[in-house]
Amino acid sequence: MAIVLIRTIIIYAALLLTMRLLGKRQLGEVELSEFVVAALIADLAAHPLQDIGIPLMNGLVPILTLFCCEVLIAGLSLKSIRLRGLLFGKPSILIARGTIDQREMKKNRFTLDELMQELRAQGALDPSKVEYAILETDGRLNVILYPAESPVTASMLRLPAPDGGYPLTVVSDGRVLSDNLRRCGRDERWLQKELDKRKLRSPTEVYLMTVNEAGQVYLAGKERT
Repeated sequence: MAIVLIRTIIIYAALLLTMRLLGKRQLGEVELSEFVVAALIADLAAHPLQDIGIPLMNGLVPILTLFCCEVLIAGLSLKSIRLRGLLFGKPSILIARGTIDQREMKKNRFTLDELMQELRAQGALDPSKVEYAILETDGRLNVILYPAESPVTASMLRLPAPDGGYPLTVVSDGRVLSDNLRRCGRDERWLQKELDKRKLRSPTEVYLMTVNEAGQVYLAGKERT
């Protein structure tokens, strides 16, 4: 039992380190080569865990090899546009100026039901009001509406739009984040004053509290159970 536990921890640590080194982009979106690597790594990691008779290195070496291959391919694709197109493909325009490109739909095996579902998810109910709908290489559909159909912004109305800056979380689920508190130029005394204004005794009663560069505070108290 101890051997199985130790092997599991080692494999888990190796997978965690590998995925972390691959970077945030691979975690957020999956290209074809990345999907293949992830599937192979999952399969290779399972064998040493299922059979303790298999040497642990038989699982770690292939994982390390795949990691090196992925890093190499990612580096080469950054320098070569042709290689990028070969490995990851190119974006496809499914809708151009309100007209659905049926050839691109068939080429990408994208059904009308899937197209309409994606349009609805992005607030576009009528394809004729879509200037461009682009199927990206990672499978996402980006929808660009005609300017006349786009939401009105403050700049269009020539209205001032105050920028409060990025809000920092200073209290998370009852815990004070001291680094963020110092980063926004506040201290524990300021925090307690803000809590007193809202008739809260301590940060343990706060679920979430943020403050932006303009000094605007958002506070959500914990629900009583």
